This record gives sequence, C-alpha cells and structure tokens, in this order.
Amino acid sequence: MIRLAAVGQGNDSVQVVVRRSGPPRLQTYHVPRIQPMKVLDLLLAIQRDEDPTLAFRFSCRVAMCGTCTVRLDGRAVLACETPVPGGGGPVHIEPLAGLPVLRDLVVDTAPFFAQWAAITPYFVPRDASAGPARIRPGSPERELIDPRLDCITCGACFSSCGIAAAGRDFLGPAALNRALALVADSRDGATSQRLARVSAADGTDRCHYIYGCSADCPKGLDPAGAIRGLRRRPFRPFRRRWRALPGRRRLRFRPGLLRRPGKKSNMPNGGQ
Repeated sequence: MIRLAAVGQGNDSVQVVVRRSGPPRLQTYHVPRIQPMKVLDLLLAIQRDEDPTLAFRFSCRVAMCGTCTVRLDGRAVLACETPVPGGGGPVHIEPLAGLPVLRDLVVDTAPFFAQWAAITPYFVPRDASAGPARIRPGSPERELIDPRLDCITCGACFSSCGIAAAGRDFLGPAALNRALALVADSRDGATSQRLARVSAADGTDRCHYIYGCSADCPKGLDPAGAIRGLRRRPFRPFRRRWRALPGRRRLRFRPGLLRRPGKKSNMPNGGQ
C-alpha cells in the first residue's frame, strides 16, 4: 500500500479539523496533499496513516450512493466528489446537521427516512390490470417529472434546511421533491393521499424558502422549486381549509428570526 506521506510534494499539506465524538471535540490533522484530491481522500488518509479510530461512511466513490455526505466548511457535500479546497487554510469537516451522531462523522439517518417514507415515495399504479402507459419525452408532464428523479437520498438538503435540521415538524425538502415527481405522474393512483399529506401542518407551508436545500444538492436538483410546484397544484382543499381557521396567523420568514444575537443554536450538531 502506498502511503500518502510518500507521494506528498515537499511540505505541501492540508490542515484538517474534524469534529469528533466521545467526548465531543475538534481534532486537527495534517495530511500531505496529492493531486487530484477529494475530501474522502483526506478522511481515508487520516484513518490509514494517523488515526484508525476516525469513523465515517462511504461506499460507491462515484456520487451515486449518498452515504459519504458530510459538512465541509459548513456546507453539506459528498466527500467522494468534492475537491479539497485550496488556499492553504484549514479544512473543517463535520457531520450532517440535524441528525443524531452515532460516532464522529457517522449520523443516524432514521429521522430523514421517516420523513421520506411519510409521503409514500414509490409509484402506486392507478390500475394494476392496465397495460403500460407512456409519457412522451417532450410533454409538459415529462418536463415536470424528469428534474425530480435524480435524488440519491444523501441528506444534504435536510442538513442545509434551517427548518428540517432544527428538529421542527417538517417533511423536509427531499420528501417533498419526491412527492411532486409522483403527484405530477398521471399514471399514479395515490395522488389524493399524497396531496393530503403534503398539505398538512408539517408539509409545504412549513417551508420558509431559505434555499439552502437547492444550493447544496450535489445532484443539482431544486427541492425549493418542487415545494413551490406542490403549492401551485390545482386541488388544495386541505390547505384552503387550514387557511380559513379562525385566528390563524401567516408567518413570514425574516433572517433575524433564525437566531438572536448571543443565543446558542438549538440545532443538533451545531447546524447553522
């Protein structure tokens, strides 16, 4: 096995600050830089050459499985595809925000997948006995569905959402993005049930359009746009009924509401 220390060039190294658990602390490492170098290469080098106790997840290494998601300098990224930043400054790596930490950079994704399951994230045939239906490639229906299909359930949007990651009642960007892909499909037989679910109090109306989900999605999806699309669906009786409740106040997002000066964030894992 070739050690990274043998292939580094001179004193060119990367200072890596990793948030560790048990007890919670920040630990600094120095890793020889290679070219090209991804964030996952940093973590593998630390585990192999400096600290074998460092825990993190990875699998495919081609940005398909979504298991290696971490926060790099505060932003959720796939470690296997994200280059190590240049500039000579320290690189900070932390676990995803809003999810319980199991160990170091490994988080429990059960809350994320509980929200995913809530919207029935699979296709339900309208008529199982009917033959295969076709949606033409250039049709408006196909143009609405296709941009929603590349989600790899990596949790980056969840971590970047100021509502979902704060532990508040919200289905989350990934689940709502998937809901639109299924609701827009004319062949699906569970449209009314999904619309009822996303129109509930923890559905689309909980989104404050911070756009962190769309900014950090590693596949270039637009979950915030999907939420807007669900809000514009032609049949929204549940939402209209909720709006008609006496004494209901419509909340509007203001950046100052996220955190008051001097007040510690209540978001798990130090999410911003």
